[in-house]
Formats: sequence, C-alpha cells, structure tokens
Amino acid sequence: MGDGAQSNRTPLALDVDDFKGDFSFDDTFGNLVTEVLPSCLEKEVDSLEGHGNIDGISNGHMRAPSMSNAGKLLSSPLFPEVDALLSLFKNSSSQLVEQKRQLEKGVDGLFGSFARLDSRISSVGHTAAKIGDHLQSADTQRESASQTIELIKYLMEFNRSAGDLTQLSPLFIDDNRVAEAASIAQKLRSFADEDIGRQKTTVSSAVGNATSHIGLEVAITNLQEYCNALENRLLARFDKATQKRDLSTMGEYGKILSQFNRGTSAMQHYVGLRPMFDVAVMNADAKLVLGDEGAQPSPSNVAHGLSSMFNEIADTVRKEAATIAAVFPSPKDVMSILVQRVLEDRVPKFLEKLLLKPSLVNPPPMAEGGLVLYLRVLAVAYEKTQEFDKELRSVGCGDLDVEGLTESLFLPHEDIYIECEQASLKQLYKAKSGTIGRSKGASIVLSNPEISVTVVTEFVRWNEEAISRCSLFYLQPAALAASIKPIFTCLLDQVSQYIIGGLERAREGLTEAAALREKLAGNYRRVAAAAASAAENAAAAGESSFKSFMASVQRCGSSVAILQQVYFVNSISRRLLPVDGAHAASSEEMATAMSRAESVACKGHTQCIETVIAEVERLLSTEQKATDYRSPDDGIIPDHRPTSACAW
Repeated sequence: MGDGAQSNRTPLALDVDDFKGDFSFDDTFGNLVTEVLPSCLEKEVDSLEGHGNIDGISNGHMRAPSMSNAGKLLSSPLFPEVDALLSLFKNSSSQLVEQKRQLEKGVDGLFGSFARLDSRISSVGHTAAKIGDHLQSADTQRESASQTIELIKYLMEFNRSAGDLTQLSPLFIDDNRVAEAASIAQKLRSFADEDIGRQKTTVSSAVGNATSHIGLEVAITNLQEYCNALENRLLARFDKATQKRDLSTMGEYGKILSQFNRGTSAMQHYVGLRPMFDVAVMNADAKLVLGDEGAQPSPSNVAHGLSSMFNEIADTVRKEAATIAAVFPSPKDVMSILVQRVLEDRVPKFLEKLLLKPSLVNPPPMAEGGLVLYLRVLAVAYEKTQEFDKELRSVGCGDLDVEGLTESLFLPHEDIYIECEQASLKQLYKAKSGTIGRSKGASIVLSNPEISVTVVTEFVRWNEEAISRCSLFYLQPAALAASIKPIFTCLLDQVSQYIIGGLERAREGLTEAAALREKLAGNYRRVAAAAASAAENAAAAGESSFKSFMASVQRCGSSVAILQQVYFVNSISRRLLPVDGAHAASSEEMATAMSRAESVACKGHTQCIETVIAEVERLLSTEQKATDYRSPDDGIIPDHRPTSACAW
C-alpha cells in the first residue's frame, strides 16, 4: 500500500487492561485482525474502483473482484507490517509470561513469609500463655504460701498451753472483725485436722509422732474453745437483732454463723426460740380442739378445731419462711429444721392428748362414745393432718420428707386399727340388738323381736363408714382390699346372726302353737264344748305364728337383697379384686352365711305346712257335719252354698 493509505489507517490502541485475566495471544491477535481487516479491504476496493480495476459494492455488499483485479490486489501485501506486529506480539507474549511467572514466584514467597510469620506469632503466643500460666501458678503458690505462713503464725498462738487464749492477735478479739476471725478460725481447724490426718498415715518415729500430736491437740482444743465462745457471742448478737426484727443485722450474723458446722447450731437455735413452740401455745392448741377439760369431743368439733389450729401453724410457718429467706444463706435447710420441729414436737404432743389409744379388752362403753368415737376422731385427725401436710409442702420444706413424717404420726394407732374396727362393729351390734348372756348357750335377747330391714340397713351403714375410713388410711389397692375383707366379714356375721335369730323367734311361735294343739288333741271327745274353745284358741295361735313367720321370711329376703345385690355388688366386690382370691372368698362366706338362714327358713316353712294341715284336719273333724253331705238322688234341690268348714 502507499503512504497515503498508511496515513489514513486507524492506529492500534492497546493498554495494560487488555492483558489482564485469562490472556491469550492468539485470541488477541485474531480480534485485532477481525477489527482492522474489513476497513483495509474497503479502502483497497475503493481505490480499485476509482481506477476501474474491481467491481463496485452494490447495496452495501462487496462484490467479488474480477480475475484481473484480484490478481492485482493479491500481487501487493495486504498488511505490509504484519510481520513486524507478529514479532512484536510474540515478544510481548514472552515478556508477559515471564512477568506472570515472576509475579507468581513473588506471591508464593510472600505467602511463605506470611506462613512463617504466623507460625512465629503462634509460637510466641503459646510461649507467652505458658509464661502467664506459670506466673499465675507462681502467684497462686506465693499467695497460698503467704496464707499458710499467716495461718501457721496464728496456729502458734493457739498452740500454747491448753485454755490459754490471753495472747491472741487483735484479729481474734476485735468485735468489728468477727467475720474475719471466724473465717480464720475455721481455716486453722481444717489445717490442723488435715495435718493430724497426714501424720496418722505417715510412717515416722513413735516419739516424733507423739510429740507432734501433743502440740496439735493443744491447738485444736484451744481453737474449739475459741470457736465455741465466738459462736456464742455471735448467737447472742443474732438474738438481739431477732428481737428487734433487724433483718439486715440478722442476715450479717447469720452469714458468719454459717461457717460454724455449716450453720447447724445457728439454725437450730433460731428454730428452737420460735414462740410457736412455747408450752403455752401448745396448751392453747389442746383447748381449741378439745374444749374444756373433761368434755366429750365430737368429730365435728374436732374437725373445726383442727382446721383452725393447722391454719394458724401454716400461717406462722409462711411468715417464718419470709424471714428465713432474708436472713440465712441456706434457707431450705432452716425450713427443713422448722417443719421437722412442727411435725415432731408440736403436732405429736397435741395428737397424744386427742387420740387416746383404747383397750380392746375393756373398750370404752357406748355411753362414753365407744370405740366408734375413737375411730371417727382418728379419721378426722388423719384427714386434717394430710391437708396440713400439703399446705406445708406448698410453703417449702427443703429436702425434708414431710409425707413420711406425717404418716409416722399415726403409726402408734396402725397396729390395732383393723381389730379396732371389728371390735367397734361388734360393740355397735350389741348395743343395737341387746346383750349376750355370759352363760354357755345363752341366746341373744333382742330389743326388737321381729326382723327389720331398717336395722339391717343400719348394719350396712356402719360397715360403709368403716370401709370409708379404710379408704382413707390405705391408699394402695392391695392394702385396701386386705383391710376391707375382715370388715365385710363382720357384716356377714351380723346380718346372718340377726336374721337367723329373727327366724328362730318366728319359729318359736309355730312350735308353741303346735304344742298347744298336741295338748288339746286328747280332749276333743270328752269335753266337747271346752275342747272346741281351746282348739279355736290353738288355731288362732297357729294362724298368728304362721303370718308372723312368713312376714319374717319376706323381710329376711329384702335384707339379703340389700346385702348381696346393693352393697356387695356396688361397693365391695370391685375393691376386693386387687387381691387374688379375696372376691371369691368373700362370695363364699356370704353364701355360707345365707345358707344357714335358708336352713332355718326351711324348717320354719315345714312347721307352717304342719300348722296348715293340722288346722284343716281340725276343721274337717269339727266343722264338717254328716248332714252337710247330700246325695243328688234324695230328690232335694242341691244347696250350692259352702259349708262352714269350706267357708273357713
């Protein structure tokens, strides 16, 4: 190309950004050629068209040149500087690759330097940490050694003659430093005890060991004496603050006292001085519940009095809990001691007066309430104490087993409870039905000779009450079932004895009527008129005894239905199921008891039949006359009216 073409060519513009990223020499060169080639071709074509050498461009598209023009175009180089540019690019590419390698080498070196620096820093830091630990350990050891030296110095002051506390440091005498003195004294005791322990386990000469022991024992004795005196001083100040209700001062001394035997003495001392444990207060409890001395307590009055007493104690414990929380470092421990004192001192002393354990050999008479009064009061006391137990636990009792302590209050009454229930039921039965003679074979003399469904219902009510008490004392199903069975057996005995006695008394009327008939049987022919009157009296007696017995049988059936179908099925049977065989055994006992009554009833029915037959025979022999029989052949019109005998 000519110089004119070169002067109009667009210069190549390259900068550093063109070589960044994923640089490729071939791609860069191709892009440059693609950009420059079209403009160069257009200029060459224009030049040839001006001389008529190639075809023009039509409609914006370059036409292929003719053979002559193409030859001319190819005879001269299209890019005369391409060789120079190619050499330049190759050289630049080589330099760039070298620069990249150098740069990567420098970066790798930089990373290596950073890694060595980081390792060095870590090493230095680790070393510094070790140095710090050693320094801290050394400081701790130094401080411990300093404290040990100080303790040894104080220990030497106590290691003089026994009872000599006159030459102690001001620390142990100054009233303003009692907290520090208490702390040091406890450390000295621990230090001396540990030293004695080490000496006992160390094999050493007997003489040296003995000498060492003598010195330490003197120090320990003096320390104990000093600690006791200091604790008493602190307790005295604590009491003064307590009287003034100065909670701040109480808390201060309470914290110091906690260093002596974990504060047990201080906690027990505080609880022991509570007004709620005064004798006068306990006497007031008895008067509140039992009333005036010698008065007969009723279960309702006892229940009301116990509720009032337990509410008052619970309110007091609740107030004490607030004070204890503000004063003592371990309030739960103090609450345990307080509640334990309540359940082991105040409540038991009251229950001893309320629940006098009765004798089953010589039970209290019914005029004084009998055994049932003791049982009813026992149940009320147990129920109210259980409610009190829950109230105490809601206030807070620490780790104290409140439930176990509450149960232990009634252990003296547990061993005779079931026997007492049985004896009470028998006593009630005797009082209701009469008294049993002491002579052998003596029968029961009943206040009501006839069987009464109302009386049997009352027997059942007594039994229900006894079982309700069992449900209160025995929460486990198996224990409850075991207690119910003997009590239900008492009811079976009572009902069986009662209805058998009633049926036997009803049979006595039948027997007496039969004896009267037998007595008059031989007089019917000799004294007709007198015999007829006596026979009528005997017949009336037989009729009355017959009706009385049948009524007794009817009431007996109603009583048995109440026992079997109502009470046993609805209340007893399901409670006996937890114990294997208990339900079947009770059912068998019930069947046996009722079979005895059935046997008596069968005998009575036989006597009733004999009474009816005897009366029929009497009527046929005395009331039916020969003229009452007419043959239909006598020609007289038949009289269809019944005879006197038939009318009876």
